[in-house]
Amino acid sequence: MFDLIPFRKRNEELFGHMLKSFNEVFEQNGLFTLGEGFNSFRTDIMEKENAYYVEAELPGFAKEDISIEYENNQLTIKAKRELLTEEKDKNEKVIRQERHFGEFLRRFYVEDIKDDEIMAKLEDGILKIEIPKRSPGKPGRNKIEIH
Repeated sequence: MFDLIPFRKRNEELFGHMLKSFNEVFEQNGLFTLGEGFNSFRTDIMEKENAYYVEAELPGFAKEDISIEYENNQLTIKAKRELLTEEKDKNEKVIRQERHFGEFLRRFYVEDIKDDEIMAKLEDGILKIEIPKRSPGKPGRNKIEIH
């Protein structure tokens, strides 16, 4: 019926949970990682002999809303959504208005690739990226165009 946990104990548990979540975000090599509670998206990564293949689920995004960059062995995929839905009745009174704003981000560590030959295309809500491999060398920097 009622929550019998004392108020102070409840606050301590909440603070502990928040601290744990904060620490999890920065655990892996000091890099920001996105878990279930963050704006992330599903990806599949496959490795073949000559290339890596990334497929990211980004339904409802146009290619203009997505940016892909490669810098310091980090492949970054960022998608930004700004959507405003407004419904009015016959007297032009707003009866419903919804806003959806968000930024979705994933980063992957990838080395020894031909960064100037990365290919990306968006098809039916799936972003497909082909990342050709090269022999080991120095990291590059490149902005990838989506076709």
